[in-house]
Amino acid sequence: MAGLWSRLSTGLTKTRTAITDRLQNLVPTGGRIQKETWEELEEILIAADVGVEVTEELIDAAKKERAASVADIKAVLASKLEEILEAGHDTPSTPHDSPLVILVVGVNGAGKTTTIAKLAARYRKEGKKVLLAACDTFRAAAGEQLLVWANRVGAEVIAHQEGSDPAAVAYDGAQAALARRADVLIVDTAGRLQTKKNLMQELAKIHRVLAKTRPDFPQETLLVVDATTGQNAMSQARLFKEAIPLTGIVLAKLDGTAKGGIAIAIQRELGIPIKWLGIGEGMDDLEDFEPKAFVAALLENSTEKP
Repeated sequence: MAGLWSRLSTGLTKTRTAITDRLQNLVPTGGRIQKETWEELEEILIAADVGVEVTEELIDAAKKERAASVADIKAVLASKLEEILEAGHDTPSTPHDSPLVILVVGVNGAGKTTTIAKLAARYRKEGKKVLLAACDTFRAAAGEQLLVWANRVGAEVIAHQEGSDPAAVAYDGAQAALARRADVLIVDTAGRLQTKKNLMQELAKIHRVLAKTRPDFPQETLLVVDATTGQNAMSQARLFKEAIPLTGIVLAKLDGTAKGGIAIAIQRELGIPIKWLGIGEGMDDLEDFEPKAFVAALLENSTEKP
């Protein structure tokens, strides 16, 4: 896990700097924590996108523990954040009851197609037979892009002509996965703004069609969010959750500009577990979400690296 900590540490640079640099100046050397200290801590945490609800929990915990120094505050933050993330932690499904059907959704530009390619590559390395359903039938290059990735990782693609009903593609994908005894079916969807009700209703239709094929389909419905968007990711998660039952979040584009605190807010306030982290552009740059490693990298508690 040390390698993961190192990569996360790089990916969370912006958020960690926003928290730890300001924490160092929170209490002057030899000084005491005062009312203004808690007000500034509140400002620091909200600015880091951990959310108002989580911020209140963290400050209450620090007060309850009678934190008297920056080190005390940091220790309480680490302990409480791990507790919050562990409470909602849920590991990704494995293809034990084939086929495992994964519906992948998100807004335009969130990193959805790249995430699908990484997922496919991961399962292919495990020796699984993988099918991809190309349900983005409106963007001319979408199907071609998915096919390129599929050929690269050794997956098969189920596709219709441009402009076809996305739900029909999903249905055919599910039928093909059953007929061909695939281990995994990953269903791509068109990127859409969470505020467009007709497009969100289309997602609900795709979900219903998959469930009609077999009641447990899809076992996973993953929302891909761009980690650099901060609070907008919360809005996306909330509205997508209203449209379809989400089972997890993929936090993509977790690079040095990411606002990683939003992962905590989404999991705590919406109850949607973070399952995967996209920490680079390569096919291997998709990691299981590990709460302890995430918190350690967020606060860079070098004495307690996982």
